[in-house]
Amino acid sequence: MTVDVVLPCLNEAAALPWVLDRMPEGYRPVVVDNGSTDDSAEIALSLGAHLVREPQRGFGAACHAGLLAATADVVCFMDADASLDPRQLPRVTAPVLSGQSDLVLGRRRPRDRGAWPLHARMGNAVLARGLRRRTGVDVHDLGPMRACSRAGLVALELTDRRFGYPLEMVLRAAASGWRITEVDVDYLRRDGRSKVTGTVRGTMRAVADMRRVMTDRDAPPGSA
Repeated sequence: MTVDVVLPCLNEAAALPWVLDRMPEGYRPVVVDNGSTDDSAEIALSLGAHLVREPQRGFGAACHAGLLAATADVVCFMDADASLDPRQLPRVTAPVLSGQSDLVLGRRRPRDRGAWPLHARMGNAVLARGLRRRTGVDVHDLGPMRACSRAGLVALELTDRRFGYPLEMVLRAAASGWRITEVDVDYLRRDGRSKVTGTVRGTMRAVADMRRVMTDRDAPPGSA
């Protein structure tokens, strides 16, 4: 069985060889180039990845373009910056493939000093706490490694095209009665500086996007 792995990508030429080389058998990488100015797209193609080009800038725009390009029944998402090990994808997909869960989130466990700066960890904790209060789902991390049904996710009709996309996914899934669970995954020091967690400004921008999504309390599928 093939599982598609959506990899949003913006200037990840240094990390892509490691990430793609560690992709498990049966997992097809779908690299979504979001306007890279380095050789990310060429490297992805040379290493056998399915390449999607998404000119609209935004993390959510890249994720959604990858989702629409995917064809497998189960789809995964993960960052392309080598902060997550593709060899741990089976941990995340197993509950979905076995029918035990509808959406599985990889709960990040830092393995390297500096892998998860304090400001980013605190912002994530605040958002996760707000999500638990709102939905009752026992989620502690809005981690970027996750797995679910491709058709089911398409049907949720996510609208955010910025950093609010991962949170909107959980909100709409919870509102639709999905079984949402977490599994531990290693969190490594990424290759190069993160565009989000690597700076306080980047983290604040991501948190602001997610708070904006959180204020849409009903989040009905199909609403803008």
